[in-house]
Amino acid sequence: MRFFFVRDYRHKYRYFSSAPVNPIQIKTSRFKELWELAKKKLTLLPQRSLRQEQAFGNILKFKQDKIRIFYSGAPGKKRMKTKFYFFLQRQRTKHILLLVGETLLLPISGLAVLLPGPNVFFGVLALFMITHWQAFRGINKILKKNFEFISSPLLSEWEQAQESKQEKRYAKIFEKIEKEFHLDNIQKVLWK
Repeated sequence: MRFFFVRDYRHKYRYFSSAPVNPIQIKTSRFKELWELAKKKLTLLPQRSLRQEQAFGNILKFKQDKIRIFYSGAPGKKRMKTKFYFFLQRQRTKHILLLVGETLLLPISGLAVLLPGPNVFFGVLALFMITHWQAFRGINKILKKNFEFISSPLLSEWEQAQESKQEKRYAKIFEKIEKEFHLDNIQKVLWK
């Protein structure tokens, strides 16, 4: 599994992995209809958000001590480590706040039981909580590991084209990145 820390078209850094986006797997038979509806709602999230959350969660399965993270190489490795560290701290704080907010909404979602049909609101909220909890645990695990930043000429090419607003080159660059790193739909992560 490969990890990436690259700026998107809004100049915000995105963290993601080469693992495909997969629906969350939880063993349940009682609320299968509700669960399937909730999973469909979760996959409607923007790919850049969903891939980042799952990349944080994927780190829980990662066994090596050193995490290799690909980046453009524009800032030096020392500066990138500092940026990444503060990025992780912001994400950690964000996830704590999200989990607190979702916990406060949980009792309200229970009231939706009174409405006819499956309680999709509760199911979606539960999936969000599970996703954010896994991401939070993954962020904490990343902070305890060593990371090695590996510069990539392709990612550098993307950032240069994006900075100079050469939108005509984007499709070709995305195609090269997808082929080189075995990624799919990278334009949905880095571009609109």
